[in-house]
Amino acid sequence: MLEALISSKTRIKLLLRLFLNPESKSYLRGLADEFQESTNSVRLELSRFEEAGMVESELVGNKKLYKANQTFPLFKEVRSILLKQTGLQSIIDQVVAELGDVKRVYLTGELAKGRSSEVVSLVFVGNPERVFLTDLIQKAEKLIEKKIQYLVYSEAESLEIDFAKEKYLLLWNE
Repeated sequence: MLEALISSKTRIKLLLRLFLNPESKSYLRGLADEFQESTNSVRLELSRFEEAGMVESELVGNKKLYKANQTFPLFKEVRSILLKQTGLQSIIDQVVAELGDVKRVYLTGELAKGRSSEVVSLVFVGNPERVFLTDLIQKAEKLIEKKIQYLVYSEAESLEIDFAKEKYLLLWNE
């Protein structure tokens, strides 16, 4: 659906990468490598986003780090569109809100890297009711017509995972 509205695949990847996890910061070469795109095409799109106020940057040493500008007037709307496009909004609405003891939910896998995928990979942190979670996942799969794979970590187990280093995008936080 986004491909019909936005012709640039690099632009779509950047939107997914930056707006699904607005706290994450990325640098140009890292994004280009991650997307397997030229640094020039990524730089061009980042410049457009920065000029529009959608993205903000900061210099750290000799690297320029980019992140979504959460004060951008349309930030919530853009993020909402991306969540709906990926099917994540349905998962969040159908699963997380009804599970009880869930502290955080992360997206990982291809979608977290800004790539299209028929599989949604999630990590739940907390202690949800497992049988109920399985039932809700099955319902959500029918709603979004994608396969959902998931892992559940206790809060103690989650301390051993470097969520910042790996490609985990925070979707929901208690």
